[in-house]
Amino acid sequence: MEALGSILPFVLMFAVFYFLLIRPQQRKQKQRTSMLSQLKKGDKIVTIGGMHGSIHEITDDVVVLRVNDATKITFDRSAINNVTSASSAQTVEKKEENVEEVKA
Repeated sequence: MEALGSILPFVLMFAVFYFLLIRPQQRKQKQRTSMLSQLKKGDKIVTIGGMHGSIHEITDDVVVLRVNDATKITFDRSAINNVTSASSAQTVEKKEENVEEVKA
């Protein structure tokens, strides 16, 4: 009985860490992976370094951004932080996801 009393605080600490740290991080990583896989030509994005541009070319692991009319910069796909403006079909999907999140 005393062994159970000494193990219980560790079990409770692990449960708290799981629900406050591990699970939200896994969810965030899943959303990021989904966002990176849905990128397509013409999407306006922001890189991790703060560079704004639109996707000119895209491959499995490299993205070429058009920053202005004459400048194109190559980035790794993993360097993309978020999508600021997507095509109309992708925007509709994101709105539907937001409605589902609000309901949950």
